[in-house]
Amino acid sequence: MALKSTIFKANLQIADIDHGYYADHGLTLARHPSETDERMMVRLCALALQAHQLQSVCQGDGTLAFGAGLSDPNEPDVWLRDFTGRTRLWMEVGQPEDKPLLKACSRADAVVLYCFSASADIWWRNMQNKLARPPNLSVWRIPAAAAQALVPMAQRSMQLQATVQEGVLMLGDGALNVDVEALRWK
Repeated sequence: MALKSTIFKANLQIADIDHGYYADHGLTLARHPSETDERMMVRLCALALQAHQLQSVCQGDGTLAFGAGLSDPNEPDVWLRDFTGRTRLWMEVGQPEDKPLLKACSRADAVVLYCFSASADIWWRNMQNKLARPPNLSVWRIPAAAAQALVPMAQRSMQLQATVQEGVLMLGDGALNVDVEALRWK
C-alpha cells in the first residue's frame, strides 16, 4: 500500500516591503512521504519571497500555488500562472538535475531555484556551467542553518507572518522567528 501525502494548512500573511506587496494567502501543502519538513518549509519561503510577482507580473489576476512537487517531476514545487493559464513563474527547491531545470526554462517565463542543504555548494560547483545559458533561470542559496531553523514551525495548521525587507525574509509563527537571507548564485 502506497503512503499518502500529509496535508498541511498555512495562513501566510505577507508584507513584502521591498516590492510593496501585502496579502494574506490561505495555502494547502501536500507533503510527500519522502519530503522533509525542512524542504516543505523552504517551499513556503520560496512562495513568500516570490509572491509579489502575483501583482507585478500578473497585475493580481493569476494563481500562485504549490505544484505536485515530488509527486510529479513534470510540475514545479510552486508556480504562478496568469489568467490565460500561462506559467509565468516556475519555482523549484533543492538540488535538481540540470535537464528538468532546462526543460522548465522552456515551459515558463521565469524559473527560480532555491538550494538549501549543506551540500548545495558542491552541487552548484558541478552544475554552474550546465545552468549558465538560460537567461530566465535564477538560482538562490538559502543558508542550511536558516532552513533547519524553519523546521519547528512545520505544523499541520500554521499561522505564519512573512516580512521581506532589504532582501531578507523574516518568517515567524508568533513563538519563533527565523531570518532567511538568500544569496543569489545566478
